[in-house]
Amino acid sequence: MTARRRRRTPDTPTAPRAFRPTAVLFDRDGTLVHDVPYNGDPALVRPVPGAAEAVRLVREAGLPTGVVTNQSGIGRGLLSHEDVRRVNTRIDELIGPLDVWVYCPHLPEAGCPCRKPLPGLVVDAAVRLGLRPEDCAVIGDIRADVLAARAAGAEGILVPNTATLPEETEAEPGRAPDILTAVRRLMARPAARAVPAGGGPA
Repeated sequence: MTARRRRRTPDTPTAPRAFRPTAVLFDRDGTLVHDVPYNGDPALVRPVPGAAEAVRLVREAGLPTGVVTNQSGIGRGLLSHEDVRRVNTRIDELIGPLDVWVYCPHLPEAGCPCRKPLPGLVVDAAVRLGLRPEDCAVIGDIRADVLAARAAGAEGILVPNTATLPEETEAEPGRAPDILTAVRRLMARPAARAVPAGGGPA
């Protein structure tokens, strides 16, 4: 009798990949900048330690960067799209520029496919960069970020902070202690040849 292989799901932690990703996508609040709930004020933006250097290292390696972020404050009527864009612009000024920004404005109960932990934002960011989602890495501070990455076929790396639930941290053995360490680990891998979105070699 042949043994059945256990089906891998987004809940299943994966081993670190052998090669460097072709793009690095970051969560925004709690990962690149300190989390200010439903922040629409650029003056309140404060990068987390190491964020600017982490983005710089990715860019110096010649890889594109992006941000994938849930912004349900729009759906709750607490923020406008312009508020979110103004905050994003300020983050770009402080630690960027980052190549692509995508966000989900919907409420959790809306069930939209773009809200993390569903994969829509990761897929959208990869497509905008002209890459396959499975060749990207996503760094975030809660498990929804990691699950969204895995659901899209990308690599997810948890960088927990004081707001991360202990059970989320324990569920991710491949976590990194901070954003700069996460990026340094990725950049230390050998480079892999990028495959454009939509196909392999001609």
